[in-house]
Amino acid sequence: MAETRDKHRSVEERVAEGKAHRKKTPLSSHTGWIPAPGRPDPVALLEEQNLTREQDLVPVRHGRMLVSPFTFYRGAAKIMAADLKDTPRAGLIVQLCGDAHLSNFGVFASPERNLLFDLNDFDETLPGPFEYDVKRMAASFTIAARNNGFTKDETRDATLTAVRAYREAMAQFAQMRTLDIWYARLAEEQFVAAIDIAAGTQKGKARKKAARRMAKTARQNVAKAHTRDSLQALSKLAERVDGKYRIVSQPPIVIPVREMGNMYGMSGDEVQNAVREQLRSYLATLPDDRRHLLEQFEVIDVARKVVGVGSVGTRAAIALLQGRDQQDPLFLQVKEATTSVLEDHLPKSKFEQPGERVVQGQRMMQAASDIFLGWTKGVQDNRYLYWRQLRDMKGSAIVEAMQPPAMNFYAGTCGWTLARAHARSGDSVAIAAYLGKSDKFDRSITDFSGRYADQNDKDYQAFADAVGTGRLTATEGL
Repeated sequence: MAETRDKHRSVEERVAEGKAHRKKTPLSSHTGWIPAPGRPDPVALLEEQNLTREQDLVPVRHGRMLVSPFTFYRGAAKIMAADLKDTPRAGLIVQLCGDAHLSNFGVFASPERNLLFDLNDFDETLPGPFEYDVKRMAASFTIAARNNGFTKDETRDATLTAVRAYREAMAQFAQMRTLDIWYARLAEEQFVAAIDIAAGTQKGKARKKAARRMAKTARQNVAKAHTRDSLQALSKLAERVDGKYRIVSQPPIVIPVREMGNMYGMSGDEVQNAVREQLRSYLATLPDDRRHLLEQFEVIDVARKVVGVGSVGTRAAIALLQGRDQQDPLFLQVKEATTSVLEDHLPKSKFEQPGERVVQGQRMMQAASDIFLGWTKGVQDNRYLYWRQLRDMKGSAIVEAMQPPAMNFYAGTCGWTLARAHARSGDSVAIAAYLGKSDKFDRSITDFSGRYADQNDKDYQAFADAVGTGRLTATEGL
């Protein structure tokens, strides 16, 4: 996790530390970013990642990244990690998400069955400089806003809003008691109320109309998230054959193990048996009460399932489990965990098992986490996995459809959420003192974001050219 701090330092000492870091790494030092000399070929970095991925899915990954500079950015965490290593950092360490772009935020159910808004992807989590996540988030708003056709001013406003919300939220957390920070969360009723307030502050007929659409869409998405559970997944992902449920085949996105042949050097039956063995190992990583709960389910079927953009090609599967009867399903997702892209440039994780790195990082950053989070080693050497529920009232924003009022609201929400996640593991007092009360940090990171968005456009074009020349293969539309 993040660095252990001296638990007995006074608030004054922590403030002094933050201000000392500001002198060493001025807020303005984050402006004027240019690529470092000898910057790695971005296409080569993607090819390096592809070496350990399932080769039949690599073209699908490329096809998803080829859609736009924004989808390319989503899959290019390794490229940005290589760029961030040469950027200024104050030396204030937090548990990083590692891939905090705006599509990696969303709603999901807490163990109490309340909807929360939070970060929801931790494949790259690792302790590191807090600026890494802020820059990854801020640049994603610049790139997404450009992708949506925003004006320069609208794009800048969205990016500034995200960074300002982070800075102001961190200042609030710096004033809070330790337990209050830990319990802070953005629940459904707060989220909806904030949407209504934001919609009501818009001026001008067009912006008011767009704000009303935003509020309506957000409420619909929240309501939809309530329906996304294992029963709903059963209706979408399974079929009943000979009186029993099984996962529907939708190649290449979903391939049941019964159709996989020797894809992993094992027959379908051997894969199914391996999953059952893995399930037993995974259960050992759960607390006793969760283990007891999950032991009341049995595995019915297993399938490979492609997910996301950046994750495509890493091993991922879904398992259909059944409890008391066929109307008591539970879908678990099993995802491969590799070393974080940040580990190429930051100290290695203290966890030898990458699956544990992901799970422990998620628990550190999220206000509440999936009760079935756990990890295990894969059947094959150098393969590691983590487990979670496939659908647990999860929902995400449709970024490509956002107009300026919606994106500005979303930017503020993401900025607050990232600050809350960092405040749990880092020193909120020192970070807030470093950031200061002016908007200098906001403007500096916004400048960085515009410059990085320009570089992302160039990298996307290089990627598209590599597909065009046949250096890379891409399967589009999946």
